[in-house]
Amino acid sequence: MIQKEGKICISQSSYVKDILEKFKMESCNLVSTPVENREKLRNNKVGNINPTYFKSLVEILGYFTCIKPNILYGVRFIRRYIETPDQSHLHATKRILCYIKWMMNKGMFYTSSKNLNLVGYLVSDWERDLYERKIKYGHPRRNR
Repeated sequence: MIQKEGKICISQSSYVKDILEKFKMESCNLVSTPVENREKLRNNKVGNINPTYFKSLVEILGYFTCIKPNILYGVRFIRRYIETPDQSHLHATKRILCYIKWMMNKGMFYTSSKNLNLVGYLVSDWERDLYERKIKYGHPRRNR
């Protein structure tokens, strides 16, 4: 965190390094997107990945959504497979870690202002939800 008068920049680069070490991902390849284009994951009855390992990784990524909101879609996408993860789910999760490594030295920059305009964006992709095929987010007038 860097703080100056009227400005603050929040970056978690040292924490990112610790997490990459913990999950043996310090030498992973950098990627510029958190989710592969057209990635489709399926819900399995039985997974072949240790669920405790997978849950801890997903929970840590959940924490990162506060400072790196651009990974929120990817984390929400993999969170639905938390009970029976397989190799494809782990691959998608580790891709988000590679993306965080790529974004490691970038942070959230805030300045003080009396005029505040809050703008939010949302990406909805029901095609990737092969399990339920439901739109869970979106504009209320368009989802009727």
